[in-house]
Amino acid sequence: MLRLTEIRLPLDHPPAALADAVRERLGVAPLTWQVARRGFDARQKRDIKLVYSIDATLADEAPLLAREDQRIRPAPDMRYQFVARAPDGFAERPVVVGTGPCGIFAALLLAQMGFRPIILERGQPVRIRTKDTWGLWRRHTLKPESNVQFGEGGAGTFSDGKLYSQIRDPLLHGRKVLTEFVKAGAPEEILFVSKPHIGTFRLVSVVEAIRAEIEALGGEYRFGTRMEEVLLDETRAVRGLRLSDGTTLPCRHVVLALGHSARDSFAMLHAQGVAMQAKPLSIGVRIEHPQALVDSARFGAFAKHPVLGAADYKLVHHATNGRSVYSFCMCPGGRVVAATSEEGQVVTNGMSQYSRAEFNANAGLVVGVGPDDFGAEGPLAGIAFQRHWERQAFIAGGGDYAAPAQRVEDFLAGRASTTLGAVTPSYKPGVRPTDLALCLPHYAVIAMREALPAMARQLPGFDMGDAVMTGVETRTSSPLRIDRTDICESPNTPGLYPAGEGAGYAGGILSAGVDGIRVAEAVACALLGQDLPAERRRHGTITEGWG
Repeated sequence: MLRLTEIRLPLDHPPAALADAVRERLGVAPLTWQVARRGFDARQKRDIKLVYSIDATLADEAPLLAREDQRIRPAPDMRYQFVARAPDGFAERPVVVGTGPCGIFAALLLAQMGFRPIILERGQPVRIRTKDTWGLWRRHTLKPESNVQFGEGGAGTFSDGKLYSQIRDPLLHGRKVLTEFVKAGAPEEILFVSKPHIGTFRLVSVVEAIRAEIEALGGEYRFGTRMEEVLLDETRAVRGLRLSDGTTLPCRHVVLALGHSARDSFAMLHAQGVAMQAKPLSIGVRIEHPQALVDSARFGAFAKHPVLGAADYKLVHHATNGRSVYSFCMCPGGRVVAATSEEGQVVTNGMSQYSRAEFNANAGLVVGVGPDDFGAEGPLAGIAFQRHWERQAFIAGGGDYAAPAQRVEDFLAGRASTTLGAVTPSYKPGVRPTDLALCLPHYAVIAMREALPAMARQLPGFDMGDAVMTGVETRTSSPLRIDRTDICESPNTPGLYPAGEGAGYAGGILSAGVDGIRVAEAVACALLGQDLPAERRRHGTITEGWG
């Protein structure tokens, strides 16, 4: 099979044009062909091109390869290769803590390899959890154990469902994630479009389908069950877990896929001496514009074209005070959502459905901060920093989980908003116009005021006076990193395998799923007493954020 790249066609090309272009590139009609990748080049707004990669088969491929045309090469083998298999009757069972994307894929891979994992989830199954989350959005009622952060599917369930990242993937872990999503009901296009996404509602059914496969392969879910303590032997090796139902679960291999908001679990692990350290994070707001403004700025006359869909953006500005300001987890045609997991705090995030059809675009507008900004020492200092500003946002929003909001024009002028304008904020359970300087560090406010007009030079209209900023966005990534070796194991607590975004090794659905697969490979080899192959060893830090 051959891989043909850089086939460029007009945005509105007829269906037959692609087949004609493939035949022209090859000089002969292929036996079969299919789209391997489809993206677009919008740098010239008056002449947007679709860009294809095609996989084609021919009776004799050697003459074409002999051309040394860099646009015609052997197609890569896209099949994932398992690293191990449990022998028949293998009795020992690994434990996976958490059912976000990382935990789901760690459990799925372990189940497919025959290890029958036990999966612990402090929250509820995804449909019950969705109803609990609506309780906060519609009735101002928070359930601390079942919300946007905690429950089956993890924080990514209430996001845009983005399935792309910047990670290098020579072992095709990312392809494995996408393939399993399609098998579970996601649209097949995610295998070839350049920026795949599936949206919140579709993620719900996909998560349920993957759970059904894990259970059919012998895996066991325990919802409403929190890990209270890691039980260690005299060498500090894991020998079991104490659970919130009062029982003890014997085990020697535990995947910690906790998510970035498991603050009580982080504190417990720190108290037990598990090696960890504070890491940088970001703080800021969600900013909303009319989606039509973003479409026009990105696509010009082709705005609203059905192939292009709702436009996105990615912006960055390096402020003169040394701070980096950047857009984060951009959600086209979506809404801003309440995302706190603790009482008396306000946290924002963004989400979109598959259609991306709502009126507003939103994104995080955030400023990088590090341990020197936290005002305290130790691995848990970033958590204290987050909590402080989330409490300030709760107060500024009126103390009932409404969020503080401000027009961009007022924010730039340094005055509180008393009313909002043409952009209607989408955040539920509602917003209170105020001054966001009450719930953001001063250096962040200064950097964001400088960034807004600078970003408008990249995306015209970004500093629109009536655009709405809603605070605060604090959970862009985990506030700490749990140390691990190149075989994904804690260096001072053997049998503990920190994984995913909560442990500081991923950010976003795809990279978290990839890390879950990597860790599952390491656990499988450890269970069988085998060495993890050298090409699969890596610390593998990935940080791209929610989505």
